[in-house]
Amino acid sequence: MGPGRGGAYTYDWIEYLLGLDMHSADAILPEFQSLTVGDTFTLGDSRPRMRVAILEPDRALVFASTDGNWVWAFGLYPSAGSTRLVSRNRIALPGTAAPARVFNRLLMEPRSWVMERKMLLGIKQRAQRDPAESKGPVVAMSEASARVGG
Repeated sequence: MGPGRGGAYTYDWIEYLLGLDMHSADAILPEFQSLTVGDTFTLGDSRPRMRVAILEPDRALVFASTDGNWVWAFGLYPSAGSTRLVSRNRIALPGTAAPARVFNRLLMEPRSWVMERKMLLGIKQRAQRDPAESKGPVVAMSEASARVGG
C-alpha cells in the first residue's frame, strides 16, 4: 500500500481529488510482498505514516499510524472453502469539538465506507484473477466482503 506502490484499489479519481496521487495497480506486485513489522508508508504528504504493527501471514495485517490516532486491521477468516477479508478501523480524533465529531460520523464515515468497500473488492478481484490475465504492473498504492466499522 501507499503512493508509488500498489495503490489503494479504490477510485483513483477520488484519490487524485484528495491530492493523494495514488494509482491502483492492476496486479499483485511481487516487489511489494515482503512487508515486515516496523515497515512504514504514507497515505499522503500531510498525513501521518502508517507502520506495520502486526503481521501474521495468512491471518492478519495491522497498521498503526505513527501519531497513535489510527489503527487499521485486515483479517483473513477461512470458511467453507473460501476466505473472507475483513477490514476494521479505529480512529481517534483528539481535541475535536462535538460538531466536528458529528460531521465525521454523518458525512465522512459513509464516504469512507464506500471507498473501503471498493478497496476490498479490488483486493478480492486481484487475488482471484489468473496471473496470466494480468495487464502487468502499474505503479501506485493499496482493496470484498464487508467492512466492519469501529
